[in-house]
Order: sequence, then structure tokens, then C-alpha cells
Amino acid sequence: MLMRSLALMVRQRKWDEAARLIAGQTDSGEVAAATLFIRSGSQVFERAFGKATHSDAVFLLASITKPMTVTALMVLVDRKQVSLSDPVQRFIPEFRDGGRDRVLVRHLLTHTSGLPDMLPENETLRKRHAPLSDFVAATCRTPLLFPPGTQLRYQSRGILWASEIVSRINRKKFPAFVAEHVFRPLGMSKTSLGLGGRAISDTMLCQVAETNDWDWNSPYWRNLASPWGGAHSTASDVALLLQYFASPSSLVLKPETARSMIVNHITGLKKRWGLGWMLNDGQLGANCSRATFGHSGSTGTLCWHDPQDDLSFVLLTTKPAEQSRNILLTPVSNLA
Repeated sequence: MLMRSLALMVRQRKWDEAARLIAGQTDSGEVAAATLFIRSGSQVFERAFGKATHSDAVFLLASITKPMTVTALMVLVDRKQVSLSDPVQRFIPEFRDGGRDRVLVRHLLTHTSGLPDMLPENETLRKRHAPLSDFVAATCRTPLLFPPGTQLRYQSRGILWASEIVSRINRKKFPAFVAEHVFRPLGMSKTSLGLGGRAISDTMLCQVAETNDWDWNSPYWRNLASPWGGAHSTASDVALLLQYFASPSSLVLKPETARSMIVNHITGLKKRWGLGWMLNDGQLGANCSRATFGHSGSTGTLCWHDPQDDLSFVLLTTKPAEQSRNILLTPVSNLA
């Protein structure tokens, strides 16, 4: 009992130190807003900083959206409507030629499809406020960067295809499907793909370098509901998703399906990746075990769960990750 009490005291001190580090960044104005959620067993540490006046402040998650999208696709795998070994062309017939017939569903979920992260015409599409259907059409035309399964190269186009498969099978808009089959069963009442009826002013604004009508804060981007980066949520809601995969039940997926998503699905390559989830090779936290799964987001977000210590971590900020990674995301994660 004494050892456990001492361990809790040490952990609490580390969490307090993490909170002071965040507060220093928000007090200086370097970071506009942030929320932190840490759970170790029944012990919860929750704080809000800067313009986030309460812990349930809503942020644009960016790529933390990806495991949510993949979870929705895995609902169809459980229903046997989709198999990981199915060719993508089975569901998207126009995705053909140039080696595309060799792209399997599992390649989409593990960043091994050969599709690019962003389309060459990405900026042009955004500038003209293109709908997601135009991104789909452009993805059909874009050349593969490498033969499927031969490399792991991070790509958002594969996640777009995952959502497109779900939409074509169910003939339902993807934001509605993921809300019905993932967010609601898990009690993620403050999470939506797209704004979900909110006003942008009800969310934390990203610290964009240049303001325009297609940036992260624009009505166009916030309402696009991109399946690779368009979810809005709170730190505690993201923690609910982590907790589900830490202790899976049949609420969303078969427990064995959920467990399969947080183990390595890459063979013959030096890198590791789950189904939609990043697996820790040092990028999630220097002190995390290799069993840790999670994801980061370019808007300045990071989440992970370490099964070894039953420890969940969520940090949402408004500072783009390329600027906040070294000053905030990584140091705070390491302290946690």
C-alpha cells in the first residue's frame, strides 16, 4: 500500500509539472489554448489552459480522426461485408489500372497502399471549396507511389478510401455512419465528423499562419468532414475511444476485432502499424512501452494509451504540430 501511495504521489508531481509546462506556453501567448486529460486506472487528471476555459473545450483533431474512420470500416468487417484481403476495386470499380488492382483493404488501413498522403492538386481543390467527391475522383487518377505492400508511407488517401467503401456499401453519408456506430455507442457525445451543427466560434481556433477561406478555421474546411482529419472532439471524449480499445467490449466491434487493431499488421518492413492506430516506436512517448497505441494530429494534438501501465493520455492544442511538437507535445507526453 505504501509503495502504491508513493507511486501515485510521484505520478501526480509529474502531471503537475506537465500542467505547468502547458500553462507556461499559454500564459506567454505562444499557444492559444490547450486541454490535457490523463487517466491511470481510476485516477484522472484533467486541466484546461488559455482560451480553453473548461476541460470540455472542442478542438479540431486532425489525424486523430483516422482511427475513428478505420473503426467504422471495421464494423463492416465484423458484419462480413468487407474483408481486409478484398481488393479495393471490388468496392470502387473506377479505381483501376496502374497497379491499383493490387491494392487491398488492409493496405489502406496500414499506410502501405502506395497512395499519396495528399493529392498533387490538394491546394487547388481546397481553394475552390471542392466537395469530398472531387477528392475521391482525383484519388482515382493519382499514380501509386510504390507497389502496394512494399513500403509504409503515411497517407491520408487510403483513409479517404476506407470511408468511401463504408459509404458505398451503406448508401449513407459517412459522418452519420460513424456517429451512429462509433461515437454514440461509446458515449462520445461531444464528438462529430465535421462541425456537427456547432458554430466555429464554439470551438478552439487553430493558430494558422495565413488566414484564408480554406484554412483549418474556415467554414469550408470545418464542414468538409474529411475522414482523414475533420473530426471535432474534446480530450475526455478522445480518452473514451482509447479506453474502449484498452478494454474492448461488443459495444462497437467484436472484442477480438478491436484487439486486432492495436497490434502490428506490417510484415517484412522495419516499421510497425496497427489498423488505423500508430504503434509506439518512440514517437508517442519516450517512456511508453512498445505496446502503446495512439495517434497524433497536425493541428497540434496527441493521444495514446499504454496497456502496460493502464495509462491514457490526451493533449489537444491550437498550435500546429510542426511548431508545438518539440516545445509541448513531446515534452508533456514524456512527463505523463
